[in-house]
Amino acid sequence: MRGGTGAQLLRFAVAGVAGLVTDVAVLYLALSLGSGFYAGRLLSFLAAVWVTWRINRRYTFTAGDDAWSEWWRYLAAMLGGGVVNYAASSATVLLLPAWPFTPALAVAVGSVAGMGINFLSAKLLVFKR
Repeated sequence: MRGGTGAQLLRFAVAGVAGLVTDVAVLYLALSLGSGFYAGRLLSFLAAVWVTWRINRRYTFTAGDDAWSEWWRYLAAMLGGGVVNYAASSATVLLLPAWPFTPALAVAVGSVAGMGINFLSAKLLVFKR
């Protein structure tokens, strides 16, 4: 593992910001192509997971030798936080007016809601040594 838990959490949060930017960009792209919010969130979540996995395996945790199996473990581990993320973002969209920035705010709320679960899942299940 790279550094203590506090340093890892900070790097994980920075990777999360990159994931958030990816998530919002892919969501707005999907929306512009006619996707609804919920289907677009599934696509954008997967894109964000890919980005954060690449960053976290390089800078936050010690990467394993088998990237392919690590990717599938990471994706599976992120699904727990992803459920919380998706629920929080869905609730945000349902509760707020349909302004142009509402989807971005919903993604941000979801990301914060799922971050703790995702950090623990990555640290304890995917990148443990």
